[in-house]
Amino acid sequence: MKMTKTPLNDLLIFEPQVFGDERGFFMETFRADYFTEVTGVENLVQDNHSKSAQGILRGMHYQLEHTQGKLVRVTQGSVYDMAIDMRRSSSTFGQWYGIELSGDDKRQLWIPAGFAHGFYVISATAEFVYKCTDYYHPQSEVSLRWDDPQLAIHWPLINGQHPSLSPKDQSGIAFCDAPTFP
Repeated sequence: MKMTKTPLNDLLIFEPQVFGDERGFFMETFRADYFTEVTGVENLVQDNHSKSAQGILRGMHYQLEHTQGKLVRVTQGSVYDMAIDMRRSSSTFGQWYGIELSGDDKRQLWIPAGFAHGFYVISATAEFVYKCTDYYHPQSEVSLRWDDPQLAIHWPLINGQHPSLSPKDQSGIAFCDAPTFP
């Protein structure tokens, strides 16, 4: 598996080696010893899988307690995946990074604890799978505004149309008002 650093501290892209022929393909999607060597993270405790339709935006979420690092990938379709560094001690605090992930390219994004995360579905549908370093803790979850003017995220909106949002995401808070990590 090839690892590539992004412009944000500790945010990494993993690209598996894919072996394929006319019958299909095989790839290793996760190997604990390599992952720990590269990230320092030893325990991934929860797997999640979602399916969403085109134009749905999920995010930008993070937890203040039971903070989660996430190893994310798309198994079908494509999304624009987004991470924001919420760690005040980081030289990339308040910066964002976006990348298209798809079932075709099979790339994964490692989003360490201390980042807000979300994604926007580009294809007709997308299935999104991710491993977490801690359990979901809805009582401490924060949702940032997807369109926060201070962050000025460049979402690749289909036909420029407003994304479909959950009620939680519709009421996301501004970055300037958001709680951060040390």
